[in-house]
Amino acid sequence: MRVIYSLSTLPFYAKTQNGKFKAERFELYCAAISSLTRRRDGDTTEMHVDSEGAEYIRALGISGLWNEVFVSIPDDFEGINPLMFWAAGKLFALRKTPAPVLMLDTDFIAWKLPEFSDRIVAAHREELMPDIYPPADYFRMKKGYIFNGAYNYSAKPLNTAFLYLPDDEIRQYYVNSATCFMKSAEDCGDYLCYMVYAEQRLLSMCAEHLKRGVDTVLDWDKLRFPQRNYTHLWGAKQVMRENKGECERFCEKCRNRIRRDFPEYEYVTDIIEKTRD
Repeated sequence: MRVIYSLSTLPFYAKTQNGKFKAERFELYCAAISSLTRRRDGDTTEMHVDSEGAEYIRALGISGLWNEVFVSIPDDFEGINPLMFWAAGKLFALRKTPAPVLMLDTDFIAWKLPEFSDRIVAAHREELMPDIYPPADYFRMKKGYIFNGAYNYSAKPLNTAFLYLPDDEIRQYYVNSATCFMKSAEDCGDYLCYMVYAEQRLLSMCAEHLKRGVDTVLDWDKLRFPQRNYTHLWGAKQVMRENKGECERFCEKCRNRIRRDFPEYEYVTDIIEKTRD
C-alpha cells in the first residue's frame, strides 16, 4: 500500500510572523512510529512537503523515516488562504498521488490496516453540528462559484485523519471539488467551518454523488476510548500542550516503543529530544 503524509509550513508562518517553523515533539514521535509501523508491514510511505518543510526534515535528519520525501505542496498554496485552509496541504498531496492511496495524518498510527476493496475508507463520520457544519448559504464565495444542487447536503462528513481512496475517479473528483471551493472562498475570519467543509463535508457528498460506498475504521462514540488497531492523538494534543507531565509520559512511551520495535531507528529519539523548547 502507498501511504502518504503531509507537512506544510505556510499556515504556521501566516499565523506566526516571528520565529522559525518547528514541529511539536509529541507529533514528531507519533509521525515516526506511524511511518515505521507501515513500513514494517510492507507498505511504502511518503512525506509530502513544501520547500521549507523539506529543508526542515533534511536539517533535522529524519528523512529516513519515510521511503520518499516529495516537495509537492506549493509554497504559496496557489493563492488559497493558509489561515482559513490550514489543512490544504493534504489535498495538494492527494492531487499528486495516484490511487489507490492511503493518507494518514501525522498524529494517526494505524497498527493494522483493514482489508481494502473498491470502497472509500475514512476515520469516522461526524455529526452535522451547525456551528461547525453550517448550511451552504453561510459561506461567502467569489462571483461565479455555484454550489452543486445535486449534492446531498445532509450527508454526514467524513474525518480524513485516515483516508483510503481506491481509484483516481473519486480522488480527482474530490480533490478538484475541494480545491475549487478553497480558491473560490472569500477571505474571512472563519478558520474552521470553511476548512472542514472543503476537507470533510465535500468528501462525503462527492462519494455519495458518485455512488461510492464508504466504510469507517472508528466509531464516533468510541473515539475517547482505547483502540486496538488505531491511535489518533486528536484532542490529546491540546492536553499535552497544556500539561508538561502528560507530554513527557507520552514521549517516553514513544521512545520505548521505537527502541523496542525499531531499534535501528533509535537515533531518531535523540534527534527529536533535541527539539525541546
